[in-house]
Amino acid sequence: MSEEFAISASKIEKKYKLYEHNRDRVLDAFGLAGKKERFKYHYALKGVDFEVKKGETVGIIGTNGSGKSTLLKILTGVLTPTSGEVSVNGRISALLELGAGFNMDYNGIENVYLNGTMMGFSKEEIDKKLDDILAFADIGDYVYQPCKTYSSGMFVRLAFAVSINIDPEILIVDEALSVGDVFFQAKCYRKFEEFKKKGKTILFVSHDLSSISRYCDRVYLLNQGEMIGNGSPKEMIDKYKQILAGGKDVHIVETKDNDVLEYGNGKATISEYKVVDKNGNVTNAVEKGTEYSVRMKVTVNEDIDAPIFACSLKNVRGVEITGTNTLVSKTFSESVKKGDVIELEFKQKMMLQGGEYLVSLGCTGFEKGEFTVYHRLYDILSINVISDSDTVGFFDSDYKITVSRK
Repeated sequence: MSEEFAISASKIEKKYKLYEHNRDRVLDAFGLAGKKERFKYHYALKGVDFEVKKGETVGIIGTNGSGKSTLLKILTGVLTPTSGEVSVNGRISALLELGAGFNMDYNGIENVYLNGTMMGFSKEEIDKKLDDILAFADIGDYVYQPCKTYSSGMFVRLAFAVSINIDPEILIVDEALSVGDVFFQAKCYRKFEEFKKKGKTILFVSHDLSSISRYCDRVYLLNQGEMIGNGSPKEMIDKYKQILAGGKDVHIVETKDNDVLEYGNGKATISEYKVVDKNGNVTNAVEKGTEYSVRMKVTVNEDIDAPIFACSLKNVRGVEITGTNTLVSKTFSESVKKGDVIELEFKQKMMLQGGEYLVSLGCTGFEKGEFTVYHRLYDILSINVISDSDTVGFFDSDYKITVSRK
């Protein structure tokens, strides 16, 4: 493996035997099954290639059962692949199943040393980090009590503190940043950002797409054990959403300014769309603090029972900032007929900070209880918010500040 890579995996395959009956498992285990195969193979991973450069923050996304956790366990040595090669260049701390190596009869401090040793650190190295670990966990005198007496919150706080304060070269995180209360989660994210600033290699798995967009330099997309692709967070998140919606006919539409991800079953078509400013002018420039609207026209190609019309905005990294639809706003719940043309206006006051934003539009619904996409257009319009006084964060909350002196 080249020295520029922290992790490299080639043609990784992991398959399991699935038995219809327990007796078949026993016969196979003792070599008594004969020539007849009493099992079927299930492929958790199918020929996966994967690379992470040193200093990169790489995300992995995919639906439940796509193979994300299996891949992480192979990379960390918890599982052995059926075939393929894995190379790791650096010491790993993995936040997978928090506290999996804890002895519930040991107290907190004893478990800190137990886990640190299992990660490959010496007693002297753990001694130097002990104060940081205990301060981060912040569970007080409970560190001297057996872990079996801990609440679930205290347990995960200590487990997370051990893993993230050991100062590894490679940090692997699997949905672990959502532990504890909101204050502890904020502390976890600050530590995560500290790792990025230090140039550590981070592998991040999460269903929180906003966090994936915010932190990751590059993202891999897995689906049913296969690597669909890798690229920018925005690109892979859009493809992931298409998989979630069950869309099969996804394609890229080239427009004058950008490429648009488009899919749906065609029962309705978003035929027109535009951004209109406070004066009724079609534009892509909107002043902060003024009213504007996104308008779209939908042509109905087949009868549909209660379609849902949606509009959302994201930033250029793909983080969804705001959005709504006619279902949550309770503005439309009627059936439509073939040939109908529906005109919609999403109107609001622009309170986003100055910068570029992308508009996505959709027409969806439910058929026999299943969510169905009729037509979706991702990033079909851009809005340039003009502002001469930005505040902190995505939104300007229009604070009214009062100062008095007595």
